[in-house]
Amino acid sequence: MTLGLGPAVGEVNPADAWELLKTEPGAQLIDVRTAAEWSFVGVPDLTDLGKTLCCVEWAQYPDMSKNPRFAAQVIDELEGEVFGPLLFICRSGARSLRAAEAVSEAMSAAGKELVCLNVAEGFEGDLDPQSHRGAVNGWKTRGLAWRQS
Repeated sequence: MTLGLGPAVGEVNPADAWELLKTEPGAQLIDVRTAAEWSFVGVPDLTDLGKTLCCVEWAQYPDMSKNPRFAAQVIDELEGEVFGPLLFICRSGARSLRAAEAVSEAMSAAGKELVCLNVAEGFEGDLDPQSHRGAVNGWKTRGLAWRQS
């Protein structure tokens, strides 16, 4: 999927994201939610895959202002070892799409082509009829590994 701005970013559902993380040695998952979300909602657990979750805030709580150093921080967190594909996840898939586009654009500007994928549905998924998350779809609802941090 692309919004017509910069390099194209694909989307995968949570189960396909897990499979990519399992089968692609260079695949990395970047959680772009806030520190409060990581603490109170939980995080994907990649322990069984022998991988470490990369957590970098796309927007900073409480005003949700965009992190101006986001792309650079992602690359720093990965210690320069960026092989891809990079998978981005947030609560519902909206912030992570913008984050994936930002990293894809930064890498392209640096002359590096890299597959960046948004995890559609996100960690908690879409709202249900009662305006609650966590029951319709998403990483947790689909039974993928996660833990309270």
